[in-house]
Amino acid sequence: MPVNNDLPEHALERLRGLRSQGHPGGVFTSDLSVNEFLLVRDAGFEPIGLVVGSSIYHIGYQQAMWRQSMEMDVLTQAMYHARELAMSRMEEEAAELGADGVVGVRLEVTRYEWGADMAEFLAIGTAVAAREGGHSYKSHSGKPFTSDLSGQDFWTLLQAGYRPLSLVMGSCVYHVAHQGMFQSLKNVGQNVELTNFTQALYDARELAMERMQTEAHEEKAEGIVGVRLEERSHGWGSHVIEFFAVGTAVTPIRADHNISKPQLILSLND
Repeated sequence: MPVNNDLPEHALERLRGLRSQGHPGGVFTSDLSVNEFLLVRDAGFEPIGLVVGSSIYHIGYQQAMWRQSMEMDVLTQAMYHARELAMSRMEEEAAELGADGVVGVRLEVTRYEWGADMAEFLAIGTAVAAREGGHSYKSHSGKPFTSDLSGQDFWTLLQAGYRPLSLVMGSCVYHVAHQGMFQSLKNVGQNVELTNFTQALYDARELAMERMQTEAHEEKAEGIVGVRLEERSHGWGSHVIEFFAVGTAVTPIRADHNISKPQLILSLND
């Protein structure tokens, strides 16, 4: 098993005890439910072990104009980079195990009392290996695939003639302009669309979705399944919001796959 300097020694010690290609006598660990575990095995994959990636990141500062809606580029870049670091370390653990991919990936952001501008970005999932050779399930870059699909959805995807390529995501941290006092008074008692708010949130969501789609294009995917669009402020205040789009990029593995001409985004769950 090659030593990766980006992983802590205790992580390498834990990985050596798992049921990997180099250690068939080890145990496996998994956060899959019993039903998910059985369906992943029925799909032809063996769970190897729980893999984790972490990055504690200091998020910089950016000033926004009170009356101006705008993207907070510094914050967007920080959220992107921190998640990418966590994802890459999770993938490194999977590669150490000789895994073909990681299923059930969760991305979490947690703040601690150490500082208002610090957060831990965590990626966690179950590494799996295909029981039979002859077909590569890794991404086009040779890395283990990553997917946030449940065990049930993973099984269904393979039955339909598709396979996951990579977890793709898009982020946009956006400052929504405050409404002026006179405009607020003018709207009292009225049914009226607040167009400045509508346009700001619309633009921010579209930027996050577009960036997720760009990642899918780079992965040479045919579509994205299980898309989620999340909104969180992360303690920045009520008018600074992160819009985060995430889903699993997929590609066909059989000529008779069930979806002939899927759209880039196959499902959207707000």
